[in-house]
Amino acid sequence: MPIYIMLSTLTDGGRKTIKKHPERIEEVNREIENMGAKVLAQYAVLGQYDFISILDAANNEAIAKISIDLGARGTVQIVTLPAIPVDEFITKMT
Repeated sequence: MPIYIMLSTLTDGGRKTIKKHPERIEEVNREIENMGAKVLAQYAVLGQYDFISILDAANNEAIAKISIDLGARGTVQIVTLPAIPVDEFITKMT
């Protein structure tokens, strides 16, 4: 399945939720898996984004739906990027 990078920025409401219930992060990861994607890796980061998640999903439409469903909650803003493994990229370039 294709790989996607999800860049997440918490809203004020999202920050309040995480402060009170940090385990909510893992709950959302399980929700993502129930929506049909798999969280391969996740990092809390400093800077413009709060989290970087590496996901495996069926296709662009599936990950778009997940991004919209999560963003519609109002606790997070999401940028999702398709990722091409370098070896596949090199093969397609030659």
